[in-house]
Amino acid sequence: MTVLDGYVPVIDLSGARSGDPQRRVEVARTIDEVCRTSGFLVVVGHGVPESVISEMYRATREFFALPIEEKNKLLADPADPLMRGFGRKGSLAASNADASVPQERALPDISETYTYNRLGEPTAVDALPADADPRLRTANRWPELPGFSEAYRAYYAAMETLATEIMRLFALGLNLPEHWFDDKIDQHMTNLTANYYPPQPVAPLPGQLRKGVHSDWGSLTILYQDEAPGGLQVLDRANDTWLDVPVVEGSFVINIGDLMARWTNEAWVSTVHRVTNPSRAQAHTERYSMPFFHQPNYDALIECIPTCTGPDNPPKYAPVRSGEYITGKFRRAYGD
Repeated sequence: MTVLDGYVPVIDLSGARSGDPQRRVEVARTIDEVCRTSGFLVVVGHGVPESVISEMYRATREFFALPIEEKNKLLADPADPLMRGFGRKGSLAASNADASVPQERALPDISETYTYNRLGEPTAVDALPADADPRLRTANRWPELPGFSEAYRAYYAAMETLATEIMRLFALGLNLPEHWFDDKIDQHMTNLTANYYPPQPVAPLPGQLRKGVHSDWGSLTILYQDEAPGGLQVLDRANDTWLDVPVVEGSFVINIGDLMARWTNEAWVSTVHRVTNPSRAQAHTERYSMPFFHQPNYDALIECIPTCTGPDNPPKYAPVRSGEYITGKFRRAYGD
């Protein structure tokens, strides 16, 4: 089955997860086709337990329902390169990080965020090379809510497993050995961010959105979204139109980011997207989503994948380390 006439297809991963090598190749080839056009797909049959998702959703709702004074106690440290903790409404216009986005669209986002990263855990002692910025080890900031940290850690672990599976399908789709990416993501530095889009009793400014026009930065994003109005849209570049990404029960939205487009020598596309506002009749509603912004190991060298170049298609980008790349993105977005 497909969504949006195939621009954002729905792909069932259960066949690929069955252990049948041929089914894995078939799914991987489909993913490759999608990543060359929209870079967006919806996956079902992913194997993530519903209980893990529902607990994460419950914990997220409880956190954002706290008084602002309590959330402000967990404000992200400006010195933290990965901005873990609470992010206030309007703290970042996502499009500000991308100079290609027209600046008239770069209004503050109408959202609050909470971010967690495995690098802030005591167990991640071997996750970074000696020359990495020590601030990347900034401890995660936890609210004093029963079961909150347990829910986030369980959900994060499930996303790690799913991201590894998808990266292996990516490898097959790119005519690489299935485990080609494994040693480049086994110490990944991924942010899990919860987005809260509050009710809008006052109409937004003209052009202001819940999340401004932007592309994601890393290798891939795994997004859980609820069914509330005012949702995710992707840009169909061929027709210059915005398309809604509907919610499919039990699914995740997957999209590739700028890093993967760079890694594939732009064979795959990182498509811009946004989160729209609800209608004024539905302005009293709130919305939640949880993107897992997968980012390879700090010292993974991001250079043109061998199958994405040739005599008539030289590499378009110089090699860069994953950690230097993503911290540079954060500096441009938030300041140093």
